[in-house]
Amino acid sequence: MAWLVICRDVADSAALRREYLEAHLAYIEKVMDRIAVAGPLFAEDSPDDMNASCFIYRTVDLDEARALLREDPYYRAGLYEEVEFRAFRPAAGVWVGGAAWKVQPASNRR
Repeated sequence: MAWLVICRDVADSAALRREYLEAHLAYIEKVMDRIAVAGPLFAEDSPDDMNASCFIYRTVDLDEARALLREDPYYRAGLYEEVEFRAFRPAAGVWVGGAAWKVQPASNRR
């Protein structure tokens, strides 16, 4: 299981993002083994306007996912106005290696 986390920025967040970018990236590098994928989100009508972040944490425990976010410098600086955690099970796509329901466990292969 993994945790999908959507973090929506406070209004006028560009300055906060710039100020804490280096610390945020250093933190991401520190916990990269716990992240399946992460990156900024952009306004639908303005692809240059970062207004949120997305993380998929590789942890079974919601408390651990929350702790990972709480230590992020962006979070600590108050960048995020709204945070949503959702249990996530990768099931299909190139990042998953195809359709998960068609992949046989190694113990069932001959």
